[in-house]
Amino acid sequence: MMLTYLVPAVLVLLLLAASIRILPEYKRGVVFFLGRFQSVKGPGLVIVIPAIQKMQVVDLRVITMDVPEQDVISQDNVTVKVNAVLYFRVVDPEKAIIQVEHFVNATSQLAQTTLRSVLGKHDLDEMLSERDKLNDDIQEIIDASAEGWGIKVANVEIKHVDLDESMIRAIARQAEAERERRAKVIHAEGELQASKKLVEAANIMSENPAALQLRYLQTMSDMSNKNASTIVVPLPIDIMEAFQQVRGGGAGPSRARTNDDSADTGTS
Repeated sequence: MMLTYLVPAVLVLLLLAASIRILPEYKRGVVFFLGRFQSVKGPGLVIVIPAIQKMQVVDLRVITMDVPEQDVISQDNVTVKVNAVLYFRVVDPEKAIIQVEHFVNATSQLAQTTLRSVLGKHDLDEMLSERDKLNDDIQEIIDASAEGWGIKVANVEIKHVDLDESMIRAIARQAEAERERRAKVIHAEGELQASKKLVEAANIMSENPAALQLRYLQTMSDMSNKNASTIVVPLPIDIMEAFQQVRGGGAGPSRARTNDDSADTGTS
C-alpha cells in the first residue's frame, strides 16, 4: 500500500526538481511552449514543465570579445595586420535567440568583416593617428547591423597595427625627412626675422652717424678682448670716400696748370 503512493510521490518530486530553475539577476530565460515563443522569464525562480516547455538562458552582462588579427590593405596599398577588442551585450533576449543562431559567433564574424572594410577605406597615416575616429565608425556600423539581433555594441577598440620591417624603415625615413624639413623651415624663418631686425637697425644707424661710430668702437672693443695675433680693423666706407675726394681735389689744379702751359707754348 505504501509503494502505491510512494512511486507517484517520487515521480512528482522528480518532475518538480526538473521543472524548477533559478536564474541570477544577470540572466534571462527565453521560454518556448511546444516550440512556440512564450515569454522571457527571470530573474529568480522559474518553473519549466519538461517535454512541454523549453528554456534557453541568455547572459545580459557585457561580453568582451577579441577580434582575431585581420590582414587589411589600406587605401594607399599598404598591407597591415590589425586586431581589435569588441564590447557588446544582449538587450533583447528574444531577438538574440530567435533572430540569429549563435549570436556570439555572428557578432564576431560581423566585427571581423566590418574591421576590414572600414580600415580599407583609410590611409596608413589615418590608421595610426586617428584611431578614435575609426573606433567610432566601426562601432556605429556594427551596432546598426546587430540591432536586429537584440545586441548593443558598447565600444570597439583597435589594439595593434602591425607593419612589415620594410614599411617600418620607410616610415622612419619619412619621419626623418619631415623633421629635416621642419628644421629648414624654422632656420629660414629665423633668417627672415634676423634680416628684418638688421634692416631696422641699419635704418636707425643711417639717421644718426654717431650710432655707426659707436658700433664701430664696440666691434673694436670685442676684438681686443680676444687672444688673437691678427687684428682686422674694418674701415667705414665714408672714410674711403673722403680719401678719394681729397686725392681727386689735389690732382685737379696740377692738371689745369699743365693745360695752361701747353696753351701758352702754342701761342708763342
